[in-house]
Amino acid sequence: MAADAVVDGWRATDWEGLVTAALLGTERRREGAGGGSPEGLLDAAALQTVRRRAGLRPAPARPRPEPAAEDPRPELPEAARRRLGQLLAGRTGGGGAGRGVLPDLTELLPQWLATANARGYQAPAALLPALLDAARARTDLRPAALELAGARGRWLARLNSDWRFALRSGAGGTGLPEPSDAAAVAQLWEEGLFAERVALLASVRAYDAAAARELLETTWGAERAEDRLMFLDSLRAGLSDADEPFLERALGDRSRNVRATAAELLSALPRSALAARMAERALACVGPEGVSAPTECDAGMRRDGVVERPPAGRGERSWWLGQLVEAAPLDCWRERFGGLGPAEIVALPIADGWAEDVHAAWCRAAVRQRDADWSRALLGSPAAPPAAGPGTASLAERAKLLEALPGGERAGWVAEFVAAHGLSEAFQLLGVCAVPWAPPLGRAVVDALDIARDAGSYPWSFSGVMGLAERCLDPAEAVRLEALTAAPEEPDGTAPGAGGYWTEAFQRLVSTLRLRATMLTELS
Repeated sequence: MAADAVVDGWRATDWEGLVTAALLGTERRREGAGGGSPEGLLDAAALQTVRRRAGLRPAPARPRPEPAAEDPRPELPEAARRRLGQLLAGRTGGGGAGRGVLPDLTELLPQWLATANARGYQAPAALLPALLDAARARTDLRPAALELAGARGRWLARLNSDWRFALRSGAGGTGLPEPSDAAAVAQLWEEGLFAERVALLASVRAYDAAAARELLETTWGAERAEDRLMFLDSLRAGLSDADEPFLERALGDRSRNVRATAAELLSALPRSALAARMAERALACVGPEGVSAPTECDAGMRRDGVVERPPAGRGERSWWLGQLVEAAPLDCWRERFGGLGPAEIVALPIADGWAEDVHAAWCRAAVRQRDADWSRALLGSPAAPPAAGPGTASLAERAKLLEALPGGERAGWVAEFVAAHGLSEAFQLLGVCAVPWAPPLGRAVVDALDIARDAGSYPWSFSGVMGLAERCLDPAEAVRLEALTAAPEEPDGTAPGAGGYWTEAFQRLVSTLRLRATMLTELS
């Protein structure tokens, strides 16, 4: 196209001018700086569109990229490959309460990816672009999607800036050297992309925790602060007393976030020097005689990770006290309280309004130290009203405490909670239970949904729990759920049409469970 191409008074090469004229109106544009008829504007825009789509000026071809590394993992069975294509296409049964009885395939994709990765499959080459697009749109999919995509997915991401996240992510995948190959590990650690180095450190840590820490120490001083933080966080896996000297040195890091993470990791080691220092401080503040919160945050406390300035609305003394108690080893309290166990200590009265601060700090300590005995004590009975919980009434904190319990005990506690209190407060608790839900938990959830239907409420009041049930119930529950798919009679006083909506919701639940069973079979 000629550089000065004009169509009916419109300069076809002036794309911004054409857009402005379309927005302001051709009459106003003509009053300003020339222009022609509305039809001419459209013709000029069409001409410029073709010109823009033509794309590139002739130029020498760029070098062809090196071929992607071979992926040694087995290919997906044909049925599973087709299923992945359907899941990535995101076909659903509609939206909202009236979305029909078909499963929502987009919500099943995370489970499909987890199963495919557990069975060691590679992603089909033809579906890699769609898989990377899905991971770009949903951050929750990225670790599993990039693991399935493997080395070829990372190779492809280098060719498209839209997938650059794959090069920054610490997701796993193939293409890493064997952790026992010290020379190859050292070379990739020195030369690899950030994502490769994060994955490499995790791989070596799982193989030899000490070797991973030593590898990190070789470049620690030269790493960026944000990278040091990510690498330090990888030491959570396999954390042991052998990591203490390195973490103690990290307490003097120039980055506040790195210092805080190092202090948190050290406080999770009950025999560490930091834990002992924190215990000494905490025991001086809390005991059978009462609570005496610290009056200042000294240099030693700050070096050990205590944040001096509290958040808005929080008093300084309670803020400092909570951090000290949270970082102290939980075993230190037995001797302080005359040999009492966790449940007995938690049940003791705490005067002067400090009970909430101390109990909340004990909850955080139990979560950090993954102490099952203290978690049980702070959770209390699942049948008790949440507001009367011995340690905390917060459902978010209760969910974290539950994660310290063995899987079967966790599911049993939540099942009793649902049976006693229904589903209105159970969503966060259900989210920490292993999938598929254990039979007692699955039965408790289905029974609570049935009770809610009989009470005349609408199913969308429980849409979150219903969505969890579709993804987390054991597929074998589909047989028992069949009885709930029949249209019930609607007694007087119930919400109009609620029975029909419940029937549709249960039908969708059954169809989703059956599809999940089929998906597992396809991945066999």
